[in-house]
Amino acid sequence: MQFSIYQESRRGARKSNQDRVAYCYSRDALLMLVADGMGGHPHGDLAAQIATQSITAAFRRAARPRLANPRTFLREAFTEAHYAIIQHAEDSGLPESPRTTCVACIVQDNSASWAHAGDSRLYHIRDGRILAQTKDHSLVQQLIDTGRIRKDAAAAHPERSRIFSCLGSERLPRVDLTQQTPLTPLDTLILCSDGLWGPLSEKIIGSTVLKLGVMQGVPELLDEAEQRAGRECDNLSVVALTWEGHSQAEQPDQAASSRMPPASAAPLPQAPGAAQAQDAYLSDEEIEHAIAQIRSALKRQTNDKT
Repeated sequence: MQFSIYQESRRGARKSNQDRVAYCYSRDALLMLVADGMGGHPHGDLAAQIATQSITAAFRRAARPRLANPRTFLREAFTEAHYAIIQHAEDSGLPESPRTTCVACIVQDNSASWAHAGDSRLYHIRDGRILAQTKDHSLVQQLIDTGRIRKDAAAAHPERSRIFSCLGSERLPRVDLTQQTPLTPLDTLILCSDGLWGPLSEKIIGSTVLKLGVMQGVPELLDEAEQRAGRECDNLSVVALTWEGHSQAEQPDQAASSRMPPASAAPLPQAPGAAQAQDAYLSDEEIEHAIAQIRSALKRQTNDKT
């Protein structure tokens, strides 16, 4: 696989950063994800961290070196992450389970498959034009769909934080999955939290990527979003990839890493700040233990029903 990739997370005007962003890859498959901890509930950063660790750990287990079915993987990984958050809240005696939105994408076989819950977004861009994007699970999106507000009024709407699907709530999240989408060379995929897309139009996002590419264009988009949002600027997080194809003559791992910025070269989740990451960090062993408990409980429930 050959691709250029860039990731960054900023605190914005908030006191802390509750977003998490990550990518990891095997020889034949790549995972990217953004999780936006929900500030209306306690410990949103913890929920985002658990979701990130759970999904990346599941990818490392399954991508050997490719996934049997990317869409099935995403559906199961989101469910496991959801229950891992709830399990941790119960084990820790938290009065309420923390919650997070999430968007994740698998690139494999020159195609992309993605899933999301909440209002963290994915954009598929070609020649500066947005071919596809996720549809938010939010009240504002419902108002847009019914024609009650214009799309350009969404960012300033007082109910813009009303989200109907997330990981960690008392109900199973609604997870929307796309069909495998073929990629052509120079296609760009952008996964981001609402702190980035909220202040920016689709035209700005597409034209900036077309003009500058992901390595220069994404930092410029972050700067522009921060400037436009001002004192109301939310956490901003993004992982963006430009696809360059697959060459059988090259070692895929080497081709990928040679095009990554030094700060993003490690194929592991990267938290936005060391101190914040330590506050919400769970070891891989703790995540694996929680997932094992969840699988055992689900298996018992299935056996009881039969």
